[in-house]
Amino acid sequence: MDIFSQIESNVRGYCRAFPVVFTQARNATLFDEQGKSYIDFLGGAGTLNYGHNNPAFKQALIDYIENDGVTHGLDMHTDAKRAFLESFQQLILKPRGMNYKVQFTGPTGTNAVEAALKLARMNTGRQTIVSFTNGFHGVTQGSAAVTANSYYKNAIGMPLPGVQFMPYDGYLGDFNTLHYFEKALNDGSSGLGKPAAVIVECIQGEGGLNAASAEWMRGLQTLCRRHDMLLIVDDIQAGCGRSGTFFSFEEFDIQPDIITLSKSLGGYGLPMAIVLLKEKLDTWQPGEHNGTFRGNNHAFVTARQALETYWADGEFSNQVQHKASVLRKRLKSIQAHHGQGVHHKGRGIMQGLEFANGDIASAITEEAFKQGLVIETSGSDGQVVKVLAPLTIEEGTLEQGLSILEDCIDNVMNSSVAKAS
Repeated sequence: MDIFSQIESNVRGYCRAFPVVFTQARNATLFDEQGKSYIDFLGGAGTLNYGHNNPAFKQALIDYIENDGVTHGLDMHTDAKRAFLESFQQLILKPRGMNYKVQFTGPTGTNAVEAALKLARMNTGRQTIVSFTNGFHGVTQGSAAVTANSYYKNAIGMPLPGVQFMPYDGYLGDFNTLHYFEKALNDGSSGLGKPAAVIVECIQGEGGLNAASAEWMRGLQTLCRRHDMLLIVDDIQAGCGRSGTFFSFEEFDIQPDIITLSKSLGGYGLPMAIVLLKEKLDTWQPGEHNGTFRGNNHAFVTARQALETYWADGEFSNQVQHKASVLRKRLKSIQAHHGQGVHHKGRGIMQGLEFANGDIASAITEEAFKQGLVIETSGSDGQVVKVLAPLTIEEGTLEQGLSILEDCIDNVMNSSVAKAS
């Protein structure tokens, strides 16, 4: 372990919470170099929806490499890119009646967000982007500007102009926060002006698993259209099936102007990101927005395999929704057992429990790791224990992990009560 502390930057994070050396991984299980196994409720922070080393994806990738398939192609045409685009069009876009262009950006989610913001400003000729309380969109300069958490914003070291924040759904209790948003849009003295776009997550992953309602999201789309603002949905963590449907907004019956996807899009954990944009917004000049690694052909191979393996019909979505109901039932039971101090959050296999503070939540995840469960926290104070298990997790493994989690919560909460008394 010394080599990591000797030469790796202090910026390393997850390894501090899980201080072992992992050597193998299969589906929803990790193994360390001592041979100990861990149930994975982290899932690469939403990158491994289809599990670790999915055998169908692995073989497709091996075959492609052994056939000397193109690894890096900038944005040139390759057979791997063509196959991905054909599958994405036939299995994702067409069945949902979605007419979008696909822009390949740099390989990470923040690259997609940066492109989306740039595109919105270019098309509207306006600068201001509206983001929401507890939103998280990345940590590069533009995406950090629309990220609410001051921890990430302060690291930029300079003012981040061009963004205004509005209260997310539920931020003010039962009050419909869109009423405030529209009031500010209609008031020339509100300081808001006329924004270019809004950027929003339907489920705020890093922000604490706050889930917007269908009514609020439909209302937001109506507000955007009424005031000539573009609607950007950041589906980087909540997309690719995490909510139970491929896109997290499908049940809301909305059509965002721009959608960002990354994380599990590559299928195998390989980096890949895209921006989906309405055709009228595709006003880029050739090469006007580019990046050396916008052509990860290995990711095209596994992404296509993911689509054809899991999204050719509705069976996988049904399985995810079933597991989500199992997860919800167990978390609701834990909440009921502990009363007012614990609150259920999220939807799909993107759910968790909110505790009174981050110290309690951290103590729970630390105890869970000792018992063989990898799970992280989220929220403004790290107060939410978040389940992001692979969607392919075996139901028995899911139940086993939830039993470990429940035991750890009981231990920590009982200890907290004992200390308080």
